[in-house]
Amino acid sequence: MGNRFFTIDDTEIQMTMVVKLHQLQRDSLPSLTYQNLEDYLHMSKWRSRNPRSLHTAVDDIMHITASEIVKFLSRQAIVDGAQMNLDDFADLIGGN
Repeated sequence: MGNRFFTIDDTEIQMTMVVKLHQLQRDSLPSLTYQNLEDYLHMSKWRSRNPRSLHTAVDDIMHITASEIVKFLSRQAIVDGAQMNLDDFADLIGGN
């Protein structure tokens, strides 16, 4: 395996993500999606570097907490909202 890095495209990682997703959905975040978990790993947990071993990658995924995900999604909502136009919020504030 040498210099190999594990990414969210690896089958082993995807299977681990599905297991963790079901655990998080069952325990505290029923509306969490696979894409949310993938975004968290890609844009937060492994932003600077992907793990070099399978056991490190699996350990990273299995130790994700609901609060980490909620913090990440909250920040993403703020960033995404800041990039939108006021017209994009018309349906929320009673516009046409």
